[in-house]
Amino acid sequence: MATTAGQRACKVFHENLVKGVLSARMEFFDTTPLGRILNRFSKDTYTIDEQLPMTMYSWVSCLVTVVVAVVTIAYVTPLFLVACLPMGLVYYRIMVYYVPTARELKRLDSVSRSPIFSHFGESLDGASTIRAFRAEMMFEKINLTSLERNIRAYYAYIASNRWLACRLEAIGTAFTFIATILAVVGSGALTSGEGGLSITYALSITQTLNWLVRMSSDRESQVVAVERVDEYAQIQSEAPPVIESYRPSKEWPTAGAISFKNAKMRYRKGLPLVLKGLTVDIKAGSKVGVVGRTGAGKSSLLLVLLRLIEPDSDTELVIDGIDTLRIGLLDLRKNISIIPQDPVLFTGTVRFNLDPFNHHDDTAIWDAIKRAHLHSQITARPGQLNAEVDESGKNFSMGERQLLCLGRALLRNSRILLLDEATSAVDQHTDKLVQETIRSAFKDCTVLTIAHRLDTIIDYDRVLVLAQGEVVEDDTPTDLLNGDKYPDGLFKAMWDAHEQGLD
Repeated sequence: MATTAGQRACKVFHENLVKGVLSARMEFFDTTPLGRILNRFSKDTYTIDEQLPMTMYSWVSCLVTVVVAVVTIAYVTPLFLVACLPMGLVYYRIMVYYVPTARELKRLDSVSRSPIFSHFGESLDGASTIRAFRAEMMFEKINLTSLERNIRAYYAYIASNRWLACRLEAIGTAFTFIATILAVVGSGALTSGEGGLSITYALSITQTLNWLVRMSSDRESQVVAVERVDEYAQIQSEAPPVIESYRPSKEWPTAGAISFKNAKMRYRKGLPLVLKGLTVDIKAGSKVGVVGRTGAGKSSLLLVLLRLIEPDSDTELVIDGIDTLRIGLLDLRKNISIIPQDPVLFTGTVRFNLDPFNHHDDTAIWDAIKRAHLHSQITARPGQLNAEVDESGKNFSMGERQLLCLGRALLRNSRILLLDEATSAVDQHTDKLVQETIRSAFKDCTVLTIAHRLDTIIDYDRVLVLAQGEVVEDDTPTDLLNGDKYPDGLFKAMWDAHEQGLD
C-alpha cells in the first residue's frame, strides 16, 4: 500500500513539476540556475518516489510496535505506567528539540547541493574554454568550496543523528532497567513466563524508540522535498496556449501587418524599462531592418512580439487587426517563424527538427533543404533525413544549424518572419545565397531582421534605429545614408564604421 500510494503521489507531483517548469515565464529561467532545477527533478523527485513512502511505512510500524510493547509491559506490571510518564516526557522533549533541527539541516543539505550541480554542468559545457585559459585550478577550487559547504551541512545532520542515538539509548536502557526491577520485585505475583515477556518487550523498546524518532525526523526532512517540488509546480506560468473566447481565424495572419503602440517592457519587476513606449507601424509584406548598439532593445522587440516576456499592461500589439496580447500563446507563436542567432536543434533526426509535427511530406522537406543550401550536407550523412541529431545539434556546425533553422522556416511558410542575424555563422558565399533565398521565398511576407552586418539590410524597405529602448531613426536605408533627415545619424555612423572595417 505504501509503495502504491507513493507511486501515485510521485506521479502527480512529477507531472505538476514538469508542467510548472515547462510553462514558466522566461524570468524564471533567467534567475534560476540549471543545477537547482536538476536537483528538483533528480534528488527531490527520488525522495518523494522512493524514500518518503517507506519512511511513512516504517514510522507507522515503529509506532505500533512501541504501543504494543508498552501496553504488554503495563499489563504484566501495571506500575510500569507510572514510570512511563517521566520517561515519556523526557522522550518528548528530546524529539521536539531534535526533529526541527534535523529538518532544517536536511533543508540546508538540499540547498547547498544545487550549486554543485550547477557548477558541474557549467564546467562540462565550458570545458574547452576552461582549458584554453588554463583555469582548471580555479574551477577545482570553486568545486571544492561547493562540496565543502554541502559536506558541512551533511556532517552536521549525521552528528545530530549520533546525538539523538546516545540519548535514546539511555532512555531505552532506563525502560529496560525499570521493567526488570518491577518484574523482580513482583516475582511473587508473576510467573517466570510473564516476567520474561515483560523484560523481552522492554529490551525491544530501545531499538524501536530509536527508529521511531529517526523515522519522525526523516519524515519531516523528506517532506521538505515535497515542499520544494510543489514550489516549482506553483511557479507563475505564461499565458495559456489557447483562449477559446478570443481565437483568430485559421487563416490569420493573412497579410502580416504589425503595429506596436506604446510598447513598454522590462525583464523583471524592479528592473528598468528596456522598451520605453515604442510605437511603430509595419506594413504588410515590408522588409524592415532593426539596428542599434548593444543594449538598444533590438532583441527585446522580438521577445515582446513573441510574448516570451510580457509587456506592460498599457502596451498594444496588433497583427492584422488582432490584439495579440489577448490571444493564446499557441495561436500567436505557431503563425510566426524565427531564425535565431543561436540556432536550436533537438535530439532526434533531421526530419524531426525540420518538421516535428509531420505536417509535410518528403518532397516538401527536400525542397526546403535545397533552398536552404543544405542538400549536399544532408545527402552525405547516413540516413539522410533520418540522420541522427545529437544533443543541441553538436554533430552539426554552427552554420549548418542556422541553415536547418532556415529550412524549418521555409517549411512553415509563415506570413511573418523574424531574423536575428540568421547567417552570422556561414561564409560570405553561402550568406549571399541565403539572403537571395530569403528575398525570393519570403517576398510576400513581412520580414523583421535584427542586423549586425548592415549590408544584409541595405536593400530593405525600411530601417529602424533603436537607442535605449526608443526609435531614434526611421527611414529607408538610402535616405538614412544621405543624411538629409538625420545629419548626424546613428545609422550613417554605423555604416561608415562598417565600411572602414571592410577596408
